[in-house]
Amino acid sequence: MSKTAPNLRKSKYMSPEAFEKTMISNDCIGSSISFNEPTLLLEYSLDVFDIVKESGPYYNTYVTNMYMTEEVLKLLIEHKCDAFAANMKGDAQVVKKHCGADVELVWRNLKIAKEMGAHVEVITLVIPTINDDEHCLTEIATRIHDELGKATPWHCTRFHPAYKSREIGLKKRTPIDTLEKAYELGKDAGLRFVYLGNVPNHPYENTYCPSCDALLIKRFIFDSQIFFDVKKRIDDRIDFEKRCPNCGEHIEICGEFIRKEKGVFS
Repeated sequence: MSKTAPNLRKSKYMSPEAFEKTMISNDCIGSSISFNEPTLLLEYSLDVFDIVKESGPYYNTYVTNMYMTEEVLKLLIEHKCDAFAANMKGDAQVVKKHCGADVELVWRNLKIAKEMGAHVEVITLVIPTINDDEHCLTEIATRIHDELGKATPWHCTRFHPAYKSREIGLKKRTPIDTLEKAYELGKDAGLRFVYLGNVPNHPYENTYCPSCDALLIKRFIFDSQIFFDVKKRIDDRIDFEKRCPNCGEHIEICGEFIRKEKGVFS
């Protein structure tokens, strides 16, 4: 992500303690460590996670390429990392060619995280001519279903060309119909929760009941509103039972709903 070397005179270090205070003062309900690849800040992450959990019922999350040793992964979970938003960049050929990495290590770590009780969601940045072919996307969706479980969310996000990507010929955004095809491939593979990302106000940002297609959670970028159905806001029954209020289907929502001010749910 960084394009220049840091200016140490202008750089500001935020201690884990300051991180925790900032999180609380901004009324956040948890921590998330992301850009750049957060394993580069492993020790810092562990300290933040410890302090956050000591402060109250907050969650800890990691947005990562999931390319790490088993020891590092287990350390993160032992230090109370609750959830991983993990990037699956393509099939074995794509990852080897463009990342110089072994994608099987990513799948291994995803399975270990699930086995250790962490919540896992998979993200694929769909890039034209790189990983947007039907074979590649179908393989990812099928492996998520077979190896991580059908309730594992899969986010297919839109690529926007920037910086050096243009120098290697990646000059076009991902077409919406390509993302919609990925969505359908995910559903065809048996996944219950497939989403599109970087496409504000697209209906596939939302969560629908896998059984009756009732709208359960309406999203717009980072905002969300939880509904009883498409016209009526959710009641307490879904809060505690996590069932579709329309048909009664169990919805595999991670965590608990927290009632906020002005009737907003999180």
